[in-house]
Amino acid sequence: MASTAGKQKHLNWIVVATFQRMRQEQRNMASKAAELEMDINEHSLVIDTLKEVDPSRKCFRLVGGVLVERTVKEVLPALENNKEQISKVIETINTQMQAKGRELTEYRERYNIRLVGEGEGDTQGQSAAPSGNSEGGGSKSGAGVLVS
Repeated sequence: MASTAGKQKHLNWIVVATFQRMRQEQRNMASKAAELEMDINEHSLVIDTLKEVDPSRKCFRLVGGVLVERTVKEVLPALENNKEQISKVIETINTQMQAKGRELTEYRERYNIRLVGEGEGDTQGQSAAPSGNSEGGGSKSGAGVLVS
């Protein structure tokens, strides 16, 4: 019987660790999307500024860590193309985030995972039952996830 309880602790730990990893992946995607949104804003600012400038005017562009001298008419199309490419990447990341969100929801439902603070009345009952497992109970509350 002790071996069954030990296996259950280990399985709970694996479920929680997998759920935390999936949540972290989703957070990383959101962070990358936000970073790329800032890049798009910077591109837009530069594009708007360069549109008001003489096309034959010199400008400098950082390409692969090297500052190169070009004209506005050479740089402007490249910037617009980069902005479009970044927008496409953001769309892809958003699609992946939605898929990851669905995957997380399915995983939560499959293993009956509740986040700490979610449904306060239900959480109290669930956290009291597994608290006999000092290792499992500690990791669950420390990770902000409850598995029942």
